[in-house]
Order: sequence, then C-alpha cells, then structure tokens
Amino acid sequence: MNSSRFINRTLVVASLVCLPAAGFAACDAHSGPKTAALVELYTSEGCSSCPPADQQLNRLQQALDPAAEVVPLALHVDYWDYIGWKDSYAQGTFDERQSWLVRANQHQTVYTPQFFVGGSELRSWRGALRDKVRQLNALPAAASIRIKANVTSGGALALSAEAHTGANPAALYLAVTESGLVSNVTRGENGGVTLTHDHVVRAWIGPIHLAGGAVLVQREIALPAAWNRQRLELVAFVQDERNGSVLQALNAKRCVDS
Repeated sequence: MNSSRFINRTLVVASLVCLPAAGFAACDAHSGPKTAALVELYTSEGCSSCPPADQQLNRLQQALDPAAEVVPLALHVDYWDYIGWKDSYAQGTFDERQSWLVRANQHQTVYTPQFFVGGSELRSWRGALRDKVRQLNALPAAASIRIKANVTSGGALALSAEAHTGANPAALYLAVTESGLVSNVTRGENGGVTLTHDHVVRAWIGPIHLAGGAVLVQREIALPAAWNRQRLELVAFVQDERNGSVLQALNAKRCVDS
C-alpha cells in the first residue's frame, strides 16, 4: 500500500528509558560513545502487507548481532483508516513524520510497511537490517543525551531530558512506547486476523529545537490506566534537521539493569 503525502519537517534521535515491572521508577540514563540505530516502522492495521513487517520489528533483537544497539519504534499511520478498519494506535503526526523522512531521503513514495534506519529508508528490510545496524553502530555518536524520569504522586511520568550536539539545526523528540499489544481485526484487509504489536508509540513530544547545540527540557506525560506500565518504555531521540540523519540513540535496558 502507498500514499503520496509530504511535509517539511526535521528531527533527532537520542535516548531510551525502560520501565520495570512495578511501573516507572526513578531512573538516570546516558547515551554512549557509539551510535545506536533508530529503527522506525511505519505501519497500519488496515494494511494487508504490514503484519510480516510488524513481526520483524517484534523479533528485531533476535535478528541482530547479540551486542547490537538498537532503538525500535512502531509508528502507526491513519491514512488507511478509510478502507474499512480504524487503527486505534494511529496518529496523524506519524503520517507527517513519514512524509518528511521520504522527502529528506529525496524519494517520492510514502507507503506501508516502510522502514527507516538511522533516518534512511531501508527497502530491503528482510535481509539488510543486520548490516545496516552494524554500520550505524560502528560510527562515533554525533550527539549525547541524558534522561531522568520518575512517576509523580499523581501518577504522571515526570522527565528531564538534556541533549548536546555539534550539528545545526537539530531537534529533540520524546516518546512513550508500549509492547505486548493485541488487536482482533474484524474489518478491512486484515479482517479476521489477530495482530500483535511491540514498541508502539503511544505518546509523542517534539520537535524541541536545540539552541547553540544544546537543550534541556522538562515534561510530564499522563499515563492512562489502559496502558500496561510493565511494558512501557520512554524514548528520546535527536536528528539532524537538514538531512534527517540520526545522531544518537540509547537502549533503555541499561536503565533497567542499573
């Protein structure tokens, strides 16, 4: 499936913080010296060709080298909702980001499923993901990120994010993702199919533009009761606004293990 929407926008990838079984605990995470690979999948529950790509993202860590540093995101788009099934995880913001990435890659076609790794489109995702992640992990990081997070007495996620880079212009984004989601699709191209999703972006903040190569931002994010806190992760990322290249990303599991 494909669409031809475009937008002029830019981004930057940086840091992830994972949550323990009891929910979000106080955490302090730092990015490392190597570039972690941001893997973005643009997908839709209304797209019959998307389930294999969804499963690829779900099994991403198993498909890579054991020491691979990777940050996966599943961004559900809403431009296929009209053909019979409304994707409850879709956000129009993701349509816009996908279109901007297509333009940044100097391409013309927006479609699903569509993978971007480190800000670059990867059409041969079935066989090339491992090598692309290796390539990015071998590069020194062009940005640094630090995130502190904890749950307030009111049940919101309070976070402080700091990013530094020599790239100009650059922007910081923050997101909350959830894994272990299941949908029983009753209509549309996937009617009668049960779909499973990991790393689904539930909340999205940005762009937060860096000034003089730095930014410090504090936010509170509401955590709806329907979200499974045992399966949530906090993501922060930084991207070059000129060409969309990812400057740094941090695997949140380090925060859990610390």
